[in-house]
Amino acid sequence: MIFNKFKMMFLSMAALCMLCFTACELDEVPNPNGPTLESFIDGASLDDLKLLATGLESVMRRDMEFHYWTVSIIAREYYDLRGTDPRYTGELLGAGAGAGSLDNNGFLTTRAFARHYKIARNADNLIIATENSRAGLSDAEKNGIYGYAKTIKAYGLLSEAIRQYENGIRLDTRDPDNLGPFTSSYQESLDGILALLTEAEGNLTNAGGEFVFTLSSGFTGFNTPGTFLEFNRALYARVMLYAGKSKADIVGQLNKSFLDLDGSMNTGVYHTFSTQGNDIRNPLFNTPNVTLYTVHPTFLSSAEAGDQRVSNKTTPLDPNEVTLPVVLDGLSGDTQVTIYDSPTAPVGIIRNEELILIYAEANIGLNNAEAIKAINKVRSAAGLPAYSGGSDDASLLNEVIKQRRYSLFGEGHRWVDMRRFNRLDQIPLDRAGDEVFVSFPRPVLEN
Repeated sequence: MIFNKFKMMFLSMAALCMLCFTACELDEVPNPNGPTLESFIDGASLDDLKLLATGLESVMRRDMEFHYWTVSIIAREYYDLRGTDPRYTGELLGAGAGAGSLDNNGFLTTRAFARHYKIARNADNLIIATENSRAGLSDAEKNGIYGYAKTIKAYGLLSEAIRQYENGIRLDTRDPDNLGPFTSSYQESLDGILALLTEAEGNLTNAGGEFVFTLSSGFTGFNTPGTFLEFNRALYARVMLYAGKSKADIVGQLNKSFLDLDGSMNTGVYHTFSTQGNDIRNPLFNTPNVTLYTVHPTFLSSAEAGDQRVSNKTTPLDPNEVTLPVVLDGLSGDTQVTIYDSPTAPVGIIRNEELILIYAEANIGLNNAEAIKAINKVRSAAGLPAYSGGSDDASLLNEVIKQRRYSLFGEGHRWVDMRRFNRLDQIPLDRAGDEVFVSFPRPVLEN
């Protein structure tokens, strides 16, 4: 089973911790030439716990590109026209009449699955190590670790839940030799993630004023139990939205988050990268005129004139550098995805712009004037005039979906949005026989 690899994966985590997180040093690891899982979960020192906490943040970045690429391509936000693997333009798009499904043993399915459960298992390891630690931590210090680990675990599980959809996920991963069952539905998956985030909220509320570990610059402004709790509530609001929970309750949770209608759209929590020798670069950065991820033409044609999100996130390919249009397997494009402007650009986990749009959506039917106010905050930030459409619920929902398309382009939301509003049939198909998948299959080794 894929899960049985986690013990082996754990052994490399000490090395992962070294990546750009300067608080970790190799000599902090017991037996650095052969660290074992047991050396951490039985009698862990404070340095061990710091290493595990830092490693958990580091491992979140590993293989993240396979999640973002695959869900963005299925949603026809962009195409991979690099020609590095035919499955990106074939299997992932359902190419060929009767193709029918994604390979449940191929990397398009398994790489992201393994990444998301590595996050979950490393969070479990941190919790177990803290429970059995010899560091003499106070209850508040333990609560800080528990709240952090459970929040990050929930993030990992949510990432896979949106891929598996009705296939279900394993919520209980604490014992890799005795894993919990798969949930029976998407709703059960989301409810379980909400429960985990609620547990974390209780821990963080009783965690004092500081963590005993150090977070990277991606958590600037969210690196104490109190401010990290705002991140936790932001994720909670996202999951509530996906789960179709009470709109009033969603607004209530947003008020506990870092939502700021007048704040920067980019305030939030991020994955960070660098070009230092022991670190990793942003795997979603596209080298201009070389890394040929090309924008779907409808993203450009459906945009309002002057929308700065289009110019900020896409760049026309240079005809002096590339033969235009780029054509591969019956797909074509002439504009490159440039969401990230350098290999060290951070990748958002959740940003204020998303929270404002969640707030707008949650207010539809409750307070449409407030929904319009939130919509206009996003439109104004994008250089657009105030919303002038209808104030009825249907019109406002269409507007929010459109704004989410442009504000959250390439961030893993478009496919989820179109699915939750039963609009997958509105995603354009450019070739006969293509289809839009509803979910990824459960990996064969998990069946």
